Amino acid sequence: MTFINSTVKTKYWHKLDDDRVVCDLCPRECSLRDGKRGACFVRQAVDGEIVLTSYGRSSGFAVDPIEKKPLNHFYPGSRVLSFGTAGCNLGCKFCQNWNISKSRKMDTISMEASPEQIANIAVYEECKSVAFTYNDPVIFMEYAVDTAIACHEKGVKSVAVSAGYICDKPRVDFFRHMNAANIDLKAFTERFYRKLCSGHLAPVLDTLLYLKHETDVWFEITTLLIPGENDSNNELEEMCQWIVDNLGYDTPLHFSAYHPDFKIIDIPRTPLSTLLRARDIAIKQGMNYVYIGNAIDPDSESTFCPSCNRRLIERAWHLVRQNKIFSGGKCPYCRYPIAGVYN
Repeated sequence: MTFINSTVKTKYWHKLDDDRVVCDLCPRECSLRDGKRGACFVRQAVDGEIVLTSYGRSSGFAVDPIEKKPLNHFYPGSRVLSFGTAGCNLGCKFCQNWNISKSRKMDTISMEASPEQIANIAVYEECKSVAFTYNDPVIFMEYAVDTAIACHEKGVKSVAVSAGYICDKPRVDFFRHMNAANIDLKAFTERFYRKLCSGHLAPVLDTLLYLKHETDVWFEITTLLIPGENDSNNELEEMCQWIVDNLGYDTPLHFSAYHPDFKIIDIPRTPLSTLLRARDIAIKQGMNYVYIGNAIDPDSESTFCPSCNRRLIERAWHLVRQNKIFSGGKCPYCRYPIAGVYN
């Protein structure tokens, strides 16, 4: 099969005196000789430049509820067209989607899809938005941006599901085309990022600060809790306090259950009790909207008014059973403004 425009030139790189090319997209700063690929696999040094090799190629599509991303405060109950490519710029040993994000086979992204085709599919499927997910859209930035532009022309929103591991300048170019994001804050210690993700914590915090203070992008945060690694009371308290102090108490936070996968198979699945304990800590730290994921607990999946404590959005797994929030984003009982983006 011939793929059209699967390799395109990129913007963020610089050359060294020894003819190596350094990719400036993310903090890994891969230094590559001609023909070599970066840690993400899809960016490659070719003729003294960095090119993207996965443009227009997808690992698959699905129509999901927006709550699956997870985004609970961005057009709740709406449909989103999800797609991704292959590769990742982090090396998480616990990756829950490793067959795509860790793939080193171009056959993984065997489906051809231009930005215009994706936008047309979203309209046909009556999707409010398109989500760049399954693997991190930062590494296929050019493809994601062009798709976002094509979607915006048809009135379709763009959502980035990302670990937020990106450098300052490309961060601006990437997120100015996004309407919403879910940022995966994997833990709140440098030790965890180095040991289990082959990365660093600071760039992710920088992305969160940038989204909050320099953009209009609606964003929510997800933390996958791994027993014994990032679920201590002290770490959770510090993380939640940082979020309140720097991002605000209205920032939605999702605690998701881990299951054994990829290179970590000896740690048991996260119990519901751990998720509920984390949620309780976040609420005590002053956070208004705290949810759990990959587990069933109706109260922890639903949205409550921070003022009168009435249930406003009732959820079961990813299904919205009832939504009482006014179009203006206010509680119908006490008129308290509910943070988010609503119809």
